[in-house]
Amino acid sequence: MVLTKSFQKLSSGEQAPSFSLQGVDERTYSLSDFKGKEGLLVLFICNHCPYVIAKIDAIGKLCEKWQERIAFVGINSNDPGYEGEGMENMKEFAKERNMQFPYVLDETQETAKAYGATCTPDSFLFDKDLQLVFHGRIDDALEPGQETRESTMDINIERLVSGQEISKEEKYSMGCSIKWITS
Repeated sequence: MVLTKSFQKLSSGEQAPSFSLQGVDERTYSLSDFKGKEGLLVLFICNHCPYVIAKIDAIGKLCEKWQERIAFVGINSNDPGYEGEGMENMKEFAKERNMQFPYVLDETQETAKAYGATCTPDSFLFDKDLQLVFHGRIDDALEPGQETRESTMDINIERLVSGQEISKEEKYSMGCSIKWITS
């Protein structure tokens, strides 16, 4: 496991790239399905990464707190043939963790490339017009088991829904690299 830092591809104010991806519930989700709330949190996650596993409870708490005002979607862009990945493993992962938001498969990895996602977890917060307002970490506990001192995403969602400016300070996501398809 190599810790990878995300990089900024989308700039603040840029539109969320569209997608159409199948979820663990066998439904196809597109970007337009997530309009109508005050924002959208796009989370690039996977099944096997210890950094995702360490953050999944924090992500669940964010969803529980904000789901009435913010839409959530988890996107798995790992090579579906990578050990522990693929749709059947995603279904099991979502069920075991009682995920309360759509979890979809980016089988071609085009969505990850469009967003510039490089690691898991990698999170992108968009406003109601689906323009990027923050790309960065869930919280400051960067290693599994480390204590959280700053709930970075919660702070930024609070700022978004209350109309406050979101800090432009870079607070990168860090985790396992996305497992790119090599053929």
